[in-house]
Amino acid sequence: MKRLMKLLVLSSLVAIGFTTGCNEKQKQQQAAVKPEPIKPPTVVVVPDDVKRKWKAVQIAVSDKQHNQQKVYTLKLGSELKIPGSNLTLRVENFLPHFVMEGTTLTSQSNQLVNPAAQIVIREDAKEIYRGWLFSLYPTTHAFQHPLYGFTLVDYLPAS
Repeated sequence: MKRLMKLLVLSSLVAIGFTTGCNEKQKQQQAAVKPEPIKPPTVVVVPDDVKRKWKAVQIAVSDKQHNQQKVYTLKLGSELKIPGSNLTLRVENFLPHFVMEGTTLTSQSNQLVNPAAQIVIREDAKEIYRGWLFSLYPTTHAFQHPLYGFTLVDYLPAS
């Protein structure tokens, strides 16, 4: 009788432990599956005085394989096929005093306080990066490519 009682208690504990373990596992799986909240889209607003003042940026493209760097001048809104590669670089916008106000990215002034260029990089016509290059903080949100590096080095005002 004692043996039967021990066996009954032991099997009950195992069953409780199994049920609790399954519930914990299910909770972990459910927590992992929860979708992230949808982020509101950011909007880039380039003030008219900024549009009038700036015409181009200079971007240094580093070839990591050959340890070489070349600086290209790109007019705002233009694109460049990087020689010897299957990459295309497009400059979307330039903000001399980049600030983020909620979901709006804009320039607080025409002063070169935090210069940033919005770029798009395509590889074989497929977009692989859309983001910003910051001249004062080149590693902030820096695009990582195995063969090339990109740095905002200068900005050219309109004549």
